[in-house]
Amino acid sequence: MDYSLLTEQARALAEEDGWYVPLLSNASALLYQSLPDLNWAGFYLVRNGALVLGPFQGKAACIHIARGKGVCGAAWQENRTVRVDNVHLFSGHIACDGASNAEIVIPLRDGRGTVRAVMDLDSPVFSRFTAEDEKGLEQFARAVEQAIHWQEENDA
Repeated sequence: MDYSLLTEQARALAEEDGWYVPLLSNASALLYQSLPDLNWAGFYLVRNGALVLGPFQGKAACIHIARGKGVCGAAWQENRTVRVDNVHLFSGHIACDGASNAEIVIPLRDGRGTVRAVMDLDSPVFSRFTAEDEKGLEQFARAVEQAIHWQEENDA
């Protein structure tokens, strides 16, 4: 996978509007359409002390995730990428889609380093995400987080 090209596509999409709703919507579509063996690609946003479902591609998903719960909550709490080869062995895994077997979650931070969202990708294929994928997806996430205007809807 050419993650540099994928990252440049995300940057180009962000040039038109850096508001997080269209940017994350297009970013999730770009990931879902470009990466093989995904069954979910999207974002959870930090809101009122929990992760709340944001723009995504795939089946309907869990709406709220507590800090430290599941792979998304762990990535948020630990402020680091969490890559899981077999989600069924991950303590506290939240099974929104029983077909998911592997997952990678990458925090998105604002300019102060505060986690404002997480990027979540799920796959039905065990060990789907490699160290190379992790590096490329982190590059993609950095481009997205740098382009986002993190204001609230009523601040627009």
